[in-house]
Amino acid sequence: MSETLASLRRKIDRANDLQSVVRTMKALAASNVGQYEKSVSALSDYYRTVELGLSTCFREIGTSSAPAKRKKQLRAGTVGAVVFGSDQGLVGQFNDIITDYAVAKLAALPGKVQVWGVGERVYSRLANASLPLIGLFAVPNSVKAITPLIGQILVESEKLRSQDEDAELYLFYNRHKTRVTYEPVSQRLLPLDETWQSDLAKLPWPTKNLPEVIGDSEETMRAIISEYLFVSLFRACAESLVSENSSRLAAMQRADKNIEELLENLNGEFYRLRQSGIDEELFEVVSGFEALSGSRGSGHRKSKMTEHRPWIKPNTEK
Repeated sequence: MSETLASLRRKIDRANDLQSVVRTMKALAASNVGQYEKSVSALSDYYRTVELGLSTCFREIGTSSAPAKRKKQLRAGTVGAVVFGSDQGLVGQFNDIITDYAVAKLAALPGKVQVWGVGERVYSRLANASLPLIGLFAVPNSVKAITPLIGQILVESEKLRSQDEDAELYLFYNRHKTRVTYEPVSQRLLPLDETWQSDLAKLPWPTKNLPEVIGDSEETMRAIISEYLFVSLFRACAESLVSENSSRLAAMQRADKNIEELLENLNGEFYRLRQSGIDEELFEVVSGFEALSGSRGSGHRKSKMTEHRPWIKPNTEK
């Protein structure tokens, strides 16, 4: 019994230690979700400003020409893709979902596909899917670390477009829907979508003071497009990090619930066995007391009989 109770006590102690670790990781994931959500929210105003600037440039300069559109239709160039994944575990099917989504989307695109993976785990899954990989980036561990990553991606994309000016650039990432759910999405950054440009050119200005481009309009537009690429990449990375930590938060919540149920069962079994042991010990004490009381009562009766009946002598012969 003591060995069984000791074994249960060890299991309970290990479960309590594991629950402490899980709750710490759950708190850390919740904190990360909050900071990345704030960064995504903060980007919305800046993204709106960039869109208004592009809208002004498109109205003055115009969108891409028809010959360029026909050239693109006749020639299938290079397709560059950036797939945002995770470097850490405890994220469920986070990497599998975005990998399957990217593989299916890229298979439907014409041209030579070249892929960068953000995160070692998604990189290995993309390699298993036989996609041509040309680079690996580390997943940022904070909001401040996102900017250097975006700079590296922009440098690599410029190298790709220097080799093929018609190269396309796609982003694949998980975008969060609720606190614990997400969905895989894709976005084509380059070349700029002509329908999107036309819609931006028609975008009404929010005030009565109409804007005016000062200086070289094409140079201004290139500068604003660079800002558009930066903010789009930053938002995609931040959205992916929100989804990653949301997935980890959901996993930790499930683990915490399972450990709580396990502890309840172990504690119930421990108290049941301990009570059973206590009952057995009490039963042995009571039985011993009754047996001892019975033997004492028998000896007392024999002495009384000898006292009142002197002719009855105890047999001392052996």
